[in-house]
Amino acid sequence: MRVFKKMMLYFLVFIASLAIATYLFLQSAVFGGSPNETQIKRIEASPNYKDGSFQNLSPTTVSLPESSFFKVLQEFIFNKEETEPKQPIEVVKTDLKNLKSDEPLIIWFGHSSYLMLIDGKTILVDPVFNRASPIPLFGKPFKFSYDYGAADFPEIDILIITHDHYDHLDYQTIKKLIPKTKNFIVPLGVEAHLIHWGANTEAIKSLDWHDETQLLDFKITATPARHFSGRKFTRGNTLWSSFVFKSDKLNIYLGGDSGYDTHFKTIGDKYGPFDLAILECGQYGTNWPLIHMFPEQVAQAAADLKTKQLLPVHWAKFSLALHNWTEPINKLTYVAKAKNLSLQTPRIGEPLSLTNMDKTTKWWQN
Repeated sequence: MRVFKKMMLYFLVFIASLAIATYLFLQSAVFGGSPNETQIKRIEASPNYKDGSFQNLSPTTVSLPESSFFKVLQEFIFNKEETEPKQPIEVVKTDLKNLKSDEPLIIWFGHSSYLMLIDGKTILVDPVFNRASPIPLFGKPFKFSYDYGAADFPEIDILIITHDHYDHLDYQTIKKLIPKTKNFIVPLGVEAHLIHWGANTEAIKSLDWHDETQLLDFKITATPARHFSGRKFTRGNTLWSSFVFKSDKLNIYLGGDSGYDTHFKTIGDKYGPFDLAILECGQYGTNWPLIHMFPEQVAQAAADLKTKQLLPVHWAKFSLALHNWTEPINKLTYVAKAKNLSLQTPRIGEPLSLTNMDKTTKWWQN
């Protein structure tokens, strides 16, 4: 009996220690901040906020009812697909701080991070240069021949975040970029994270869907996406968004993360046609079919948006799904050719002209 009591005591101490450690871990800065009273009032006043969370335009589940955690975990454990490249990806090392060009450029850094240089201004979107997870064991990036980081970037005129998931909002990167960033554009609620990490409140514009802002001669409009949000256990406490980015000569769609839905056609009819649409292509799965697009849906979304050119992102940096790491781009390339869709596939780090787009090499096949 005495031995049993001692074992129970040890067990309770272990459980208590684990609970304390978990609580302290969840207080880490990486998880971001909580909205203040003023921000909460604005969130609750949003027409897209119902029943305690932001909602998609169409009923959307993150995963199918039959896709239990253990079922998905088992599939990941026994998956035989080559979800990561066997060799480091050859990256073009571009001197971003001294990059000069008479024409607008875009440079993709893998996954959903990219830099645009338009009218002498620098616009950075979803910069993630560490892991796509708050836990060191998960979300490690592929091996690159050169790893871009916050130190590579010049001053940023506008930094845009599409939603607060770890593969789009990277605490370590943002902390390093805050001192060199003049303006932030984020969906409603995401500003709480940036403020918690030291960004100036006055430098942040948070937008609800269809809100517009004029900034440095650019017109930026937040538009719907079909996805979800959350950095801890609660989903939907911040908004997820796509953006329409318009300059005097260019109209660009920044897709963020989104499953396929009717919003693409609505956006195309209202804000299109677009010179370039930047759409997610990768990390999809049959267990979560509504929150990410399959390659055939990416092509249809591009058609709905009435875009002249398509740049597929959300691939080639992290393994977050069960498919082969090249499957999304191979399938999209095939579908795009069948649909006569102009597809841009620049190498990671390679400048792509936004007025003379001609980067269609199949570099991933090397």
